[in-house]
Amino acid sequence: MTKAELVAKVAAEAGVTKASAERCVNAFVKALTEALEKGERVALPGLGVFNVRERKARKGRNPRTGEEITIPARKVVTFHAAKALKEKVK
Repeated sequence: MTKAELVAKVAAEAGVTKASAERCVNAFVKALTEALEKGERVALPGLGVFNVRERKARKGRNPRTGEEITIPARKVVTFHAAKALKEKVK
């Protein structure tokens, strides 16, 4: 599903214009992004939990040359689906 399809679906379900639905979707994405930038956990009942985790630096290999390289530490966003969502997808 693309963003445009999501906006159309939200507009139809909520009975609002597509412009209004797009502002809502954009506001949701902005709020989610800002919370994750701060390192906060975002839990949406029935959907799941977004979280930020630290990945440690580790050794890797350049597949082209076989040379050993160091992959730097970084933060990654994780998502754990809620039980209700997992059951609906089955």
